[in-house]
Amino acid sequence: MSVDSRAGRETTELTREELIRYSRHILLPQVGEEGQAALKKSRVLLVGAGGLGSPVALYLAAAGVGTLGLVDFDSVDLSNLQRQILHGSSGIGSPKIDSARDRLKDINPNVHVEGYETRLTASNALDIARDYDLIVDGTDNFATRYLVNDTAVLLGIQNVYGSVYRFEGQASVFGAPDGPCYRCLFREPPPPDLIPSCAEAGVLGVVPGLVGTIQATETIKILLGVGETLVGKLLLIDAMTMAFRTLEIRRDPECPACGTREIKELMDYDELCGDTVQSATSSSSERSSGGAVTEIQPSQLAQRLERGEKLEIIDVREPYEWQIGHIPGARLVPLGQIAEEIPRLDKRRETILYCKVGARSMNAAKQLASAGVADVRNLAGGILRWIDEVDPTMPRY
Repeated sequence: MSVDSRAGRETTELTREELIRYSRHILLPQVGEEGQAALKKSRVLLVGAGGLGSPVALYLAAAGVGTLGLVDFDSVDLSNLQRQILHGSSGIGSPKIDSARDRLKDINPNVHVEGYETRLTASNALDIARDYDLIVDGTDNFATRYLVNDTAVLLGIQNVYGSVYRFEGQASVFGAPDGPCYRCLFREPPPPDLIPSCAEAGVLGVVPGLVGTIQATETIKILLGVGETLVGKLLLIDAMTMAFRTLEIRRDPECPACGTREIKELMDYDELCGDTVQSATSSSSERSSGGAVTEIQPSQLAQRLERGEKLEIIDVREPYEWQIGHIPGARLVPLGQIAEEIPRLDKRRETILYCKVGARSMNAAKQLASAGVADVRNLAGGILRWIDEVDPTMPRY
């Protein structure tokens, strides 16, 4: 929303303290007092207070954005601190919303933080987002990314997008008038095991900081109505070579969100993304046909182990992850070695695979099923769900 479009609103005067705090902004002709007042009146919704959300929240608060809405249902974990600079060691175990609010108030007590300690879903997204000027997407999964996009399109507000993977990042601005949305670029969500999350693949800690800072920059430019934003462009970042490339993106007239407007209401994409996995209650004939893979819940596996059942349990993580903790009775076969292991498996025996959150093991399970292993199961949620539901004494990472 530009400064000019805000001119008709009641003027928000800056206090003496704010004039000093934002003096370096006010010196900029493109900002000035009017622009700073516009930032003070703005409302930005940030979905995710993690790796991307940390620099976004810190810089928007420091810049004087009046209201920051934060959506996050997670708690601060030790493994977050390598990249999620919004949080510190003292906050481990506390809700990220609380940790973020404390840090942002220390950065700038003038900023009002509205916390939503919940998962963004089809049932609450419109109600949460409708009173904000724009949405910043700080998520790390496809299901929420599509939900954020569709919410922004339905509400007619812009969506400042960012994503990271290992040493790479992307950024863009979707949902602008006459500009493309995320679905113009990626029409449908991919299968859940096609692209692993940061928890599975890893990420260089500074890369989310780099991408999140770009998202914060784009947000401020949109609120001020200055400069040229990433509307219609996808910025690609390779930190290994420090190369930046920009690709043009055009609005797709056949896009179901912003083109044909077929999408008139929200839906949750978790089930859609997971439709390649059959229920663990499927019949044995269904499980063994067509290379299908079933899921087993942590509680079910724990009960079977307690009964003393002899199961083939394979951990497809890396050796350092195995050393942190593993399920009793399992053996380690990293994903990269699973193909070599297949000839040595008893294909008539039930095989259960797991990893950290379930993506790598699903990849491995499909390889086993395709090779003729009769009964293959993937541990739902990986070892993290095992820790949550079965053995909380095991360290998380």
